[in-house]
Amino acid sequence: MPSPVPQPDEPPAGDAAAPGSTLVPLSGTPVSDLTRLPPAVAQALDTMRSEFERFDLEYRSALNQVESRLEVLQDEFTHLHDYNPIEHIATRVKSAQSILRKATARGLTFDLDELRTEITDIAGARVVVSFSADVYRVFELFTAQPDIELLQVKDYIAEPKANGYRSLHCIVHVPVHFSTGVKLVVVEVQFRTSAMDFWASLEHKINYKFDGDIPPHIVTELTAAADVANELDARMEHLHRQVRMHEADAEDEGLFPADMLFTPSEEE
Repeated sequence: MPSPVPQPDEPPAGDAAAPGSTLVPLSGTPVSDLTRLPPAVAQALDTMRSEFERFDLEYRSALNQVESRLEVLQDEFTHLHDYNPIEHIATRVKSAQSILRKATARGLTFDLDELRTEITDIAGARVVVSFSADVYRVFELFTAQPDIELLQVKDYIAEPKANGYRSLHCIVHVPVHFSTGVKLVVVEVQFRTSAMDFWASLEHKINYKFDGDIPPHIVTELTAAADVANELDARMEHLHRQVRMHEADAEDEGLFPADMLFTPSEEE
C-alpha cells in the first residue's frame, strides 16, 4: 500500500497549531502529562483524544477502501486488457493541526460532526494515470460502483484554473463497515496524468517557498509550463492511440502473437 503523502493544500508536518487549539492534545499528549492536570481536565482531554483517534480511524479506513477498489481495477485491467492505466495511488489524512487551521480560517467550531460535514478533504486520494483519456475512464469505473456515492465533481481539465492547474476532482461517500455498523465517510479523490502531477507538485513547492506570494514573472512561467504539460499529454495520447491501432492491425494480420505485442505496461 502506498505511503501517505501530502496533497497540494497540505502544509509540511510540524507546523504549529493555531492559538487556543483544543485539538493539539489530541495528537499525542503522553498519559504522564495528563496526570499533572486537575483530574476533570485530564479526563476531558483524554476523552477528546479518544474521540479524535476514532475520527482519524474513520478516514484512514475509508482510504483503505478507496485504495483496495482501485487496486482491483488495476488487476482487472492488466488481466483483461494487458494494460494498466493507473501509474500510482497516493493517500493522506489531514493532521489535527491542518484540520484546526482550516476550521479556524472558515469560522467553524471544533465539533467533530461539524468538521465531518464542512471539511470535505480531510481524507484525500490521488490517482495518477498514463493518459488523459484514462483520467475519465478510471473515474467513471470507480464512481460507477453501486455503493460509492458521488457527491461533487470539479473538472479542472475541461476548465483549468487560472494558473494552469489541471486535474479531475470528485467528492464521494465511501461506506466503511465497523463493528457498530456502516459509516459513510467523505473522501476527496483526484485523478490526473503524470504530467499534470509533476506540474502540480512543482507549483506546490514554489507556492510554499514564496509563502503564497509568487512573483508575477514566475507565475507566468508556471502557466506556460502548464500549457507545455498539456501539449505533452495530448501528444502522448495521440502516440498511444497510434500504437494501439498498430497492435490491432498486426494481430488481425497474424504477424505476431498477441502476447508479443507492445503495451505501455510492458517492462524492458
